[in-house]
Amino acid sequence: MKIAYIGLGTMGAPMALNILKAGHDLTIHNRTREKELALTEAGATRASSPKEASIGADIVFCNLSDSQDVKEVVLSENGVIHGIKPGAVFVDFSTISPIITREIALELKKKSVEMLDAPVSGGSEGAVNGTLSIMVGGKPEVLEAVRPALEAVGKTITLVGPIGSGQITKAINQVILAGTYASVAEGMVLGLAAGIDIEAALKAVSGGAAGSWVLSNRARNMIANEYPLGFKAKLYQKDLGIALETAKNLGVSIPTAAYVEQLEHSLIKRGYEDEDISNIARIIREQAGIND
Repeated sequence: MKIAYIGLGTMGAPMALNILKAGHDLTIHNRTREKELALTEAGATRASSPKEASIGADIVFCNLSDSQDVKEVVLSENGVIHGIKPGAVFVDFSTISPIITREIALELKKKSVEMLDAPVSGGSEGAVNGTLSIMVGGKPEVLEAVRPALEAVGKTITLVGPIGSGQITKAINQVILAGTYASVAEGMVLGLAAGIDIEAALKAVSGGAAGSWVLSNRARNMIANEYPLGFKAKLYQKDLGIALETAKNLGVSIPTAAYVEQLEHSLIKRGYEDEDISNIARIIREQAGIND
């Protein structure tokens, strides 16, 4: 299968590599061109623009930071829409506004191109290991046509509804994570303040009802007060902003997500935007007087 991949960031680069390893003919493009080099050495072909990358592709994958970036990559003068062939499929792995997603899908439809919105969850580890959860909005038959390529990057591939539904589901995912990160941070800080064996406590609660991916994979960041990159705080705050806007449009109150979004906003203003999102423990620790 001939595939194009646009956007080679923390998530996109390893996902594109897994597609290449699966034996697909891969063409890549990234705004920062240097990020293309490692994949080129692995066998991918470089393209000078999203338009060029899309020419002849059966599937065009996209993984970018925000709604306007995706809109520009698809609809601008050198965008995907001017290179992609009729009958091809555009799959957006980005986390963006469901409203913008539907606008892009309508424009692509005019070119006889189907679209799936397919945001992912599982962090940078999942991207590297090809074990992401993929939340797909679009037509069932379109998903089945591209499923072999999706299986190179994801372990769980779920059709959740028509176009835009993937983005709504990702908003749900990020809202749930907001509460989880906040509660894990509070739990770890409570243990640190009490002076108990925090590693023993972590092991104990991980095996019970409180067990979660966040507890298993990010609690030690919070204990050490070190936050190596898994998923950037500035991107998570952007995702929560999408969730909050969606909730507002639906008349739904999500106060926990709003609280965590404020915490991340504060950390970003202090220069911690590129740390992992588990860095909300910084604030919980500071409030408890635990700063080492």
